[in-house]
Amino acid sequence: MHIWVDADACPAVIKDILFRVAERLQLNVTLVANQLIKVPGSRVIRALQVPAGPDVADAEIVARVEAGDIVVTGDIPFAAQVLEKGGLPLNPRGEWYTRDTIAQQLSMRAFMEELRGSGVDTGGPAAFSQADSRNFANALDRQLARVGVRAPAR
Repeated sequence: MHIWVDADACPAVIKDILFRVAERLQLNVTLVANQLIKVPGSRVIRALQVPAGPDVADAEIVARVEAGDIVVTGDIPFAAQVLEKGGLPLNPRGEWYTRDTIAQQLSMRAFMEELRGSGVDTGGPAAFSQADSRNFANALDRQLARVGVRAPAR
């Protein structure tokens, strides 16, 4: 299992959670972005810088993701691509994208884009909160326990 992170827009607190999980469980975590991302010195955490451009990081992750890998992203169309490859997309707010919900999420996204395109102020997402980071950590922990990922014996 590998954890991939769409790192350009990933909140720093989520990256910190992932760094701790990676070290504790010795799980490979790769942050993919079109800018330089600093990561702690580790044999299981790495950063991959891709060329600038729309969806370049997404395409890189899709090319590398394998069934059962976790992908952290807030990008709904990208999450749909991850699902097609058998990956498990997780929103930084702790919500899993699933085959049962992705069509509705894509429709809602398209509807909101249409409203914005016609001049309607739809606001934006709520500010990222401590509750969001707790939800993310809990969702990740539950999934890792479900698939039997445990800390190595010392």
